[in-house]
Amino acid sequence: MTPPSTGQPAPRTIEQMRSAIGSRIGVSDWAPIDQRRIDLFADVTADRQYIHVDPEKAAAGPFGQTIAHGFLSLSLLSEMASSGLPPIDGVSTNLNYGFDKVRFISPVPFGARIRGLFTLTEVSSRAPGQTLLRYQVEIEIDGAKKPAVVADWLVLAMTDEAGSK
Repeated sequence: MTPPSTGQPAPRTIEQMRSAIGSRIGVSDWAPIDQRRIDLFADVTADRQYIHVDPEKAAAGPFGQTIAHGFLSLSLLSEMASSGLPPIDGVSTNLNYGFDKVRFISPVPFGARIRGLFTLTEVSSRAPGQTLLRYQVEIEIDGAKKPAVVADWLVLAMTDEAGSK
């Protein structure tokens, strides 16, 4: 069983992060997935497939109701990182560096809640003031046996030193 989120973890140094490799380093707050959020995402991405935006038609479809876009769940990692990952001392900017692997395991029905579980798997120095962090992320659906998404996420942490070069 996954522990509840207790708000954002305490700040850590890069060296403390290195010593945490292989550990679950954070659990985010729950993010509600209501139909309004799904509809707004559909509007922004122009993905208006009926399984996302037409409750009546979706009720007769493969999931019995509307579901969130997989990319909506994935995009919420930024929100989840804000509440679930520890801030790193001296880091002024975190950049989404990309994903090496993303899998959409289970659909997220409207009305569900999801949250991110973050395991730190790598910390590597790059240019001065830049540290690349690799997280194994699982987006959990409240009450479900399988996660919505599993991903290998790369985040570039930058200090003010990186911006002065």
